[in-house]
Amino acid sequence: MFTRLLTLAFGLFLVGGCSARVVTVPPGPLIRVEGQPVSIRCNVTDYGGPREQEFEWKMSRDGKSKINIISTFDLSFSDPSLSNRIASGDISVVRLQDNEVELKVAEAKLQDAGSYICETPSTDTTASGNYEAQVQLTVIPKTLKVSPETPPQVVPEGRDLTLTCNVTRELTYPTYLSVTWSIKKGATSEDILTFGPQGEVTTGSKFTHRYSDGGIRLAPGRNGVFELVISRVMTSDQGTYECNGTEWTYDRGGRWTRIVESKKEMGTVSVTPAGHSLNVKASFYSSPSSTSLLLSPGDSLTLLCSVLEKPDTLTLEVTWLANGREILTMDRSGVVLSNASSSGAPGKQGDATLERTGVGEYRLGVRGVSGEDGGLYACRIRAFVEKGGHSAGGGRWYMVAEKTSTPVTVKVSETKPNFTLSLSVTQKPSRMFEPMELSCSVTDISSLPQEGRLAVSWEHTSLPGKGNANAQHVGSLDGNGNLVSGKPYADKLKSGVLSLSRIQPNTFKLQFLRTQDSDMGQFACTVSSWSVSSQGDLVKTSEYKSSPLTVRWDDKRPALNVVAKTIRGASRGGDTFEMSCAVTPANLGGWLGYRVDVNSQDSENSNTRTVLSLSSDNVVQHTDPDRRDSVGLTKTGPAEFRFRLAGVQLSDRGFYWCNITAVTKLQPEDEWTNVASSESNKIRINFQENGPSFSVDINSDASSVYPWETAKIECSLSVSGSSPKADDLSYEVTWFFTRLRGGEKKTELASIDRFGVIAKIHRNSSSDVSIERRDTHTYLLNLYGTQDSDSGEYHCIATPWYLSTSTGAWTEAKQLTSKRIFLSVKFAVWDSLKLPLLYGAAASLGVGLFSLLLGLVCAHCCCRNTTHTPRSHNKLLNFEMD
Repeated sequence: MFTRLLTLAFGLFLVGGCSARVVTVPPGPLIRVEGQPVSIRCNVTDYGGPREQEFEWKMSRDGKSKINIISTFDLSFSDPSLSNRIASGDISVVRLQDNEVELKVAEAKLQDAGSYICETPSTDTTASGNYEAQVQLTVIPKTLKVSPETPPQVVPEGRDLTLTCNVTRELTYPTYLSVTWSIKKGATSEDILTFGPQGEVTTGSKFTHRYSDGGIRLAPGRNGVFELVISRVMTSDQGTYECNGTEWTYDRGGRWTRIVESKKEMGTVSVTPAGHSLNVKASFYSSPSSTSLLLSPGDSLTLLCSVLEKPDTLTLEVTWLANGREILTMDRSGVVLSNASSSGAPGKQGDATLERTGVGEYRLGVRGVSGEDGGLYACRIRAFVEKGGHSAGGGRWYMVAEKTSTPVTVKVSETKPNFTLSLSVTQKPSRMFEPMELSCSVTDISSLPQEGRLAVSWEHTSLPGKGNANAQHVGSLDGNGNLVSGKPYADKLKSGVLSLSRIQPNTFKLQFLRTQDSDMGQFACTVSSWSVSSQGDLVKTSEYKSSPLTVRWDDKRPALNVVAKTIRGASRGGDTFEMSCAVTPANLGGWLGYRVDVNSQDSENSNTRTVLSLSSDNVVQHTDPDRRDSVGLTKTGPAEFRFRLAGVQLSDRGFYWCNITAVTKLQPEDEWTNVASSESNKIRINFQENGPSFSVDINSDASSVYPWETAKIECSLSVSGSSPKADDLSYEVTWFFTRLRGGEKKTELASIDRFGVIAKIHRNSSSDVSIERRDTHTYLLNLYGTQDSDSGEYHCIATPWYLSTSTGAWTEAKQLTSKRIFLSVKFAVWDSLKLPLLYGAAASLGVGLFSLLLGLVCAHCCCRNTTHTPRSHNKLLNFEMD
């Protein structure tokens, strides 16, 4: 028992030695102001016992006697002298955490100064550490005073605004001051700038940029006078300004504490917009009271722009306007800028001048006026204020006002140019596709200024039934010579088929390189005169339209007449046939070409086939590459073509004719376009030759075979009539295979030409084929290693070739197709199963014999009992067990 107590005491000693209770309050002394709230926090750490700790607050004024203030667990703990303040809530304690509380005094009194002690009752198993902590509280009288000066109620935009605020206090203890200016708009208030408590400057988020630019600056004064200067105020600066003075103390813990503050309203400031005080007037220099002035061409115009009641804080930009268009501008720095650079008339920019003749006076001069210079003239003023930057040029400029004067009227008496138009056809087409040219001439020009220009516009109205009955805009050339096309003629102008030009100063031409029927109709040209104003603009001074001119030609449709005739006839096989086709065009002109097709047919009702073609660029196109050397088509004249067929055969007999198409193109580099087409008469090739007759047959040695066997299919030909010699006869034989019986899709297997060359086609099968010629008329197809995929129909196609006795040339006979035979590849069940069955039976018999032999060996050798006693042969059995 004694040992256990000793062990427990030693453990408690170790626990007490490892941790010690620590009670902490803020470092003092604390300086607070009379009537302001006071709060003192207290916490305890490294304690034992329950998690939630209790606290007691006491106070000592003389350092000896203590007054109980408040406790977290004992309601009767407080001194009776403080009961009323505790009951009213003036003194309270608030638990912040289990181990932290805060003592609060709503309104501090001077007698509250003293030493405040925070105690925690012990809950530890052993006493260790401190159980109380104290801090000194000093309560000083409230001596902070804020006395702002009332700012002006109205400030013109661009002026400076000074906000003066006097913040003082009696320095009995080490406290510090700060002053804050703010502006209130409606219910919201924004801080502008704060100075202090350590001399630092803090700006509101919306005023940081202006402060860095120098638009807001601080001017500290003496004896607590602080001045905030807002340079060049804007309309957004109007509102109610406030001044806030704050007294601070710097606690020993390194934290600034606001102990008292006072906010006073300085007054409401209204900012007058700069535009309200601006007044601008435009007048004639020679007659300031007049609003209208009449000038003659060549006179000088002088206008005066007067700016009245301009504040000194504003910088002006002056612009003169003519009919709403800017002429000249004098910017803020006094540089004159011309605004006529985009008019296309740089020669007139120097005629207008702008200069400053006095304070708020700007003079515009225009020399050598013309009728285009008449109109309404006004002066526009833009007022700028430098945003930020106390010194000139230190900030950014922004426009605060813009005003335009009442315009004055300038009239220039000038006679409009007068002239006469003459429209004529200088090149008239006689039919479609020929060129056409129209000329529009200007004569008897009077009163056209030296720098005057002429512009032309063409229009066209189609004849009834030939196109649009309304007038269509063809195109125009403006005063600067720019080409503007009408929408219906845009493609023609772009391709160059249609062109507009000015060949002389007073002559315009409209040209069609290739006319269409739709181009017939009435044409008219409209010529307008233009002059350049002092502002650099092109101004129309007059316009005249010519009388309509009707242009038409023979509108017969293009046609062709094609005649074919025989040059050399073919009376027997092997002859050369030549045919000539001549074409006669009608109503065609311009760049022409012909495309020729030589067609043929066996009889009047048979299908038509194209033998040979000649393109419009004289390129021959063969339809049968095998006859490339024996057929030809050439151009023998401007409109004549010759067809040649050498070594005619029986298969060439039939009708031959030419199909010729006339093509044209608008320009040599364009594509050919079909114009007209026609066929010639037909010429017949017909000769008789009693040649041999051929037939073909096919047979197989077996209709069905087993897999991997060889199948033989024989294609035999026979000849009757005048049978040629064996050396004068040859065949082309091709074998085909069809998978389905009666199917149309056939696959070529192999072929042999008339020279004995064999060609085999690649097949997706393991079987192979070969061709064997047995004699002159018999050909054999061998299928080696047949498979299921080789089942199907087989047939052959043969083309006989024989040496004609009449012509001495090899002649191709008609192609022959044999009947179809079906070859079946059987599935050999016994052949496919006999070897597996034989192998299985042999394996089973071998395993059985081996098992029997193994059992006998085990029975005689391994299981033999050498101590066995034979059973008695007596009839009475031995009852002993073996």
